Amino acid sequence: MKIVLENLTKIFPSRDKKAGNEVVAVSDFNFTIPDGKLIGLLGPSGCGKSTTLYMISGLQKPTSGRIYFGDDDVTELSTENRGIGLVFQNYALYPHMTVKQNILFPLQNLKGKDKLSKETMLERAHEAARLVQIEELMERKPSELSGGQQQRVAIARALVKMPRVLLLDEPLSNLDARLRLQTREEIRRIQKETGITTVFVTHDQEEAMSISDMIVVMKLGVVQQIGKPQEVYDSPANLFVAKFLGTPPINVFEGEVADGKLYIGEDHVMNVKKVPDQKVYVGIRPEGFTLDKKGALHCKLSNVEVMGRDVSVVSTNEASLNPVVRSIIDADNKLDATAETVRYSLKPHKVFLFNKETGERIHFEVK
Repeated sequence: MKIVLENLTKIFPSRDKKAGNEVVAVSDFNFTIPDGKLIGLLGPSGCGKSTTLYMISGLQKPTSGRIYFGDDDVTELSTENRGIGLVFQNYALYPHMTVKQNILFPLQNLKGKDKLSKETMLERAHEAARLVQIEELMERKPSELSGGQQQRVAIARALVKMPRVLLLDEPLSNLDARLRLQTREEIRRIQKETGITTVFVTHDQEEAMSISDMIVVMKLGVVQQIGKPQEVYDSPANLFVAKFLGTPPINVFEGEVADGKLYIGEDHVMNVKKVPDQKVYVGIRPEGFTLDKKGALHCKLSNVEVMGRDVSVVSTNEASLNPVVRSIIDADNKLDATAETVRYSLKPHKVFLFNKETGERIHFEVK
């Protein structure tokens, strides 16, 4: 099911009526979610991602704009008539019911022409349980399940209705790190197996990038960038996106372009074409550094952390906006951990320039 969001805007009135300042939670959101794809809505708390999800679900009404499921305008349609499956962060299972009863509950509430026979309902419930791999837990109650198992029950309950659209609101936030990894892999498997168009809300960029076909990065209600996860990582539209994506985070320096040369502090680190002379922010991904005894960028060495196949070199630089500069290099590289300084050359495709006033990306060519 294709979802079209057309000029979608949500404005909340101010709680302080005297001040009268409205809160724009989502501003003029335009996006077509392709049929059968998993889309990650990504951004920090308060960016409008959950509000967008709730408008798609019908739990909140847009201030303006339209929502289409395929060719159907569902903007005014009630939640129960949209054909959605919704999974929340807190599972919301009925504690007095067994797993089977929890999964069956949405089907038992169907009325009229949609009403199903007991045999069909049981068949659907067991199929949903099979999809999320909890068939052996059907007679247990939620209190007897782990957090990850409870989340699977919540997903099965959403899937049993055979929804046109699956909406997931921070579904992994209450799980520990290992369970998060396992459950997100399961969500991706289930989505591929069912082919249901899925919208996944998260503040965790690693989560979104690992399972999404496309990501939407948001800030203060405004879409910053839309694209395939790797493409957004490799070509961020602005400094916010560059800083939000990536673990470890991107290194940001005060820099200057003069006569086609890029300087970080006193170091002439690269030549850049077609960039007017100006002060800039320079973003360098951790994997964008190459150890080089003749390298132009000097940093003061702080620590070397061996991580198996990779080595994380921690250093400092007066021009850095980050407390430390973190570079990831291959473990085969020999680095004297007792040295006072470390020198790098830079990989041009891992270096980004940003306007100091607007944060917008400045594109350049390497001489």
